[in-house]
Amino acid sequence: MSFGDPNKPFDQVVNVQAAEDFSRARNKAILSQIQHFMHLDKDQLLSFHDVKEILKPRNEVYRGMQVVPVNLIIGSEGRYRDFNKFFLPRSEHLRKRWEQVDQARLKDIILPPIHLYEIGGVYFVRDGNHRVSVARSQGVESIDAEVTSLSSEIHITPSQTVEDLRDSVIEYEKKIFYDKTHFGELTDDYDLDFTTAGRYDVIYNHILVHKYYLNLPVEGEIPFSDALVSWYNNVYDPIIQIIKDEWIELNFPGYTPSDLYVWIVKHWDFLKKKYGVHYSLAKAARNFTLTYGKSQGRFVRILIALIDKIWRISGKTKDKQ
Repeated sequence: MSFGDPNKPFDQVVNVQAAEDFSRARNKAILSQIQHFMHLDKDQLLSFHDVKEILKPRNEVYRGMQVVPVNLIIGSEGRYRDFNKFFLPRSEHLRKRWEQVDQARLKDIILPPIHLYEIGGVYFVRDGNHRVSVARSQGVESIDAEVTSLSSEIHITPSQTVEDLRDSVIEYEKKIFYDKTHFGELTDDYDLDFTTAGRYDVIYNHILVHKYYLNLPVEGEIPFSDALVSWYNNVYDPIIQIIKDEWIELNFPGYTPSDLYVWIVKHWDFLKKKYGVHYSLAKAARNFTLTYGKSQGRFVRILIALIDKIWRISGKTKDKQ
């Protein structure tokens, strides 16, 4: 641009305004990081790859051009570390490109549409992160985008974190499992809870294996409901009782008895292959705890046993008196 260009004063104004816009957006990003320093996940932009790994969509469909609400764009495919949850820039190195996009906005220059993935009712940026950031920071309500949709039974809300999303998937899987098997009605147990997705499929397969062995000595097909009740009474519940009696939960903080059931069964199979089929379940549970558990859990268990022993000795002493 030459010195005598009559548009130069306007360009200078635009450049100054874009610089101020970026600085304002950066300050908001810093403030947001400070506000969420105790819960950093609430300030982080979602990674499309992480969400895809959790939801495991089965197919995708190209939807073409759409007008998309900016506040429903909650993540990115490749730049999720560069922007925060609200698409505010998290680094000074984004300034140049960010200001160029903002300058185009101020000059009413039409930029190409962005590219988005849609899954669970929200959107993730495939291409156009800076354009979304500028739009969001300037209060733009919608943006033109080419959209590719991925199938998902889980509805995502803009405020959800990755952990929230995992919890939603687990809750959804639990509902499907209980509805499909009538597990709660048959066992009166509604506490089959896991901290990891995919475990209900594992339980379903355990029941099918149990059903297979029940069917071997009899003619005709045993109903799945009968196999489920038998598995619950003869396999699952006895292991849960060992977990409670041995205070195993204390060694694995943050995990449920059902989590431990799956791990102990797997460990038991390993030990039976190593030491023989007569290796007991109770012994396998203790071995699992000693091998993988937290030491403070064992300390608490020993302390409780010691207190119980003192009480018993105290009671015998009183009887003698």
